[in-house]
Amino acid sequence: MSELLTITLPDGSERQVARGTTPAAIAAAIGPGLAKAAIGARVDGELYDITRPLEHDAHLALVTLRDEADALELVRHDYAHVLAEAVQALFPGTQITFGPSTDDGFYYDFAPKDRPFTEDDLPAIEAKMRAIIAADKPLRREVWARADLIARWTAAGENFKAQWAGELPDNEDLTVYWSGDDWFDMCRGPHLTSTGKLDPAAFKLTRVSGAYWRGDQNNAMLSRIYGTGWLNKKQLDAHLTRLEEAAKRDHRKLGAEMDLFHLQAEAHGSVFWHPKGYRIWRELEAYMRRAIDGAGYREVKTPQVMDARQWEASGHWGKYRENMFVIPDEVPNAEDAGPLVSNDAQWMALKPMNCPAHVLIFRQGLKSYRELPLRLYENGCCHRNEPHGALHGLMRVRQFTQDDAHIFCREDQIVDEVRNFCALADRIYRDFGFTYSIKLALRPEKRFGSEAMWDQAEAELRNAVAAAGLDTPDYGWEELPGEGAFYAPKLEWHLTDAIGRTWQVGTIQSDRVLPDRLDASYIGEDGERHRPVMLHRAIFGSYERFIGILIEHFAGRLPTWLAPVQAVVATIVSDADDYAHEAVAQLAAAGIRVEADTRNEKINYKVREHALQKVPFLLVVGKREAEEGTVAIRQLGDQAQQVMALGDAVAMLRQAAAAPDLA
Repeated sequence: MSELLTITLPDGSERQVARGTTPAAIAAAIGPGLAKAAIGARVDGELYDITRPLEHDAHLALVTLRDEADALELVRHDYAHVLAEAVQALFPGTQITFGPSTDDGFYYDFAPKDRPFTEDDLPAIEAKMRAIIAADKPLRREVWARADLIARWTAAGENFKAQWAGELPDNEDLTVYWSGDDWFDMCRGPHLTSTGKLDPAAFKLTRVSGAYWRGDQNNAMLSRIYGTGWLNKKQLDAHLTRLEEAAKRDHRKLGAEMDLFHLQAEAHGSVFWHPKGYRIWRELEAYMRRAIDGAGYREVKTPQVMDARQWEASGHWGKYRENMFVIPDEVPNAEDAGPLVSNDAQWMALKPMNCPAHVLIFRQGLKSYRELPLRLYENGCCHRNEPHGALHGLMRVRQFTQDDAHIFCREDQIVDEVRNFCALADRIYRDFGFTYSIKLALRPEKRFGSEAMWDQAEAELRNAVAAAGLDTPDYGWEELPGEGAFYAPKLEWHLTDAIGRTWQVGTIQSDRVLPDRLDASYIGEDGERHRPVMLHRAIFGSYERFIGILIEHFAGRLPTWLAPVQAVVATIVSDADDYAHEAVAQLAAAGIRVEADTRNEKINYKVREHALQKVPFLLVVGKREAEEGTVAIRQLGDQAQQVMALGDAVAMLRQAAAAPDLA
């Protein structure tokens, strides 16, 4: 084996270095400025410690603070380890489990010796973390023999770590990272070179919650401590400001204040829509129907409950069984009913998705190549048995309705269909004021279908996005290895909201697996049977989640066309009551969702109350307005008011209340 390695740098240049050379040494050889700036490395795409020896020829990219995504991953992983070290120093006997980085920080799960941790413990833990950072303790990687590491963990009373070490794959190196000479954790890494590389003012512990060991409710309950970590204090402060703004926009809070919906224990994960909230739903549904009708879709409706054999044939029974609500269906001759029967019952399941049912519609009657593409759309209600701890307002529910459609097409139609979908999604997202980025999620490790099939499907989606002109940095184009569905690659639309958060909503997937598994076919021009390609697509994703996103994006101040109540006519004096009702009648006749407020309350009270309800327009009328046939209009968020004739006000509001596709 050669002792010299060939290291290829991002500019294509090559360096010959001795086996065992570190990325830090290569940085130093390039120049002292880079040696000082480099904090990590990408080795054949994998993030490495800057001091980890290189053992094979590789492509090397050095990571500095300018590479923000990689730098944040490194520092957040370090903050998690410093958190664990601080907790064990302050609370002897606490067992550690694991602590990953997250999208905005980190967390660590602990098994406390005496009591669960509370938020009252966080200030002391933060102070200890800063002391560990100030000590600038070197972080050192070691590879351990499995038996030795298990013995070490067992002797230390670290039962969770010992169990974890015993279950890791046999071919995987077991690595630990030392913090100084007195504390270590089992970890794949990578890490910075020392705790002192962290900014002690750039992190904050945020909350404490319970978490089951390995996410299984049958396992021990642990204490999870969350934190947010950044490269510097300026980034932390900006993040905390975003959190404050997000708290003001929380759809659960606004949903209660605006009387839109509620959730309760009697129906975990399912939404009770109030009249105002369901009005938003109905407007979205009507808007989407106009969009899909114009795009050549045919709306269908399919059953909520289907036989388990259908889910087994589609592959969902094996992949999604634990997330499905299953129910027994008694059958008269259970002994003849097959392997899925138990205790004289046939298993049925509430559908977690609509796609198999749409295949069954496609299969009814022979289809000709001339009938393709066939676009089937459904506002499909689905159920998934999400864990209680994962449920979150409208964003993560058990019952949801998808704006779901499946396009059955020929091979030669795929690129055009995906391109047309891209144009439809673009128009719809822009109607709601969103910008977005597009990602291509590629084949996962566990999947159905051949490599050739995946190569073809991924290429088709790339070609369609290129044909639509969306595979550019302007649209955040990115490929995501391993994140596709088990049956198909997919394009994902990630919306950016008013405070910079991203939400993955729309998707289109190019699927050859399900039509084959469920025996869908059409008669080709040659008179033979052929498999259609099935494009799974959605734009809202689910109505529940999309409404939650809209509420937070607009901070409850929905566009007039979506607002549950678009205008309120409020009286200053009771003498104007009759005129107020006349104004309401004219506005309602023009299609405006309007209410009258003739309560015996001061007008300033009424203004504040309707502002809290996020009513877009308040029309104030008193004795003078009644005599002159005018109204004083105040728009939400605007302190000024405009006086105009009632007829002009009706025309103005009718225009303001038009949906964007009808304006």
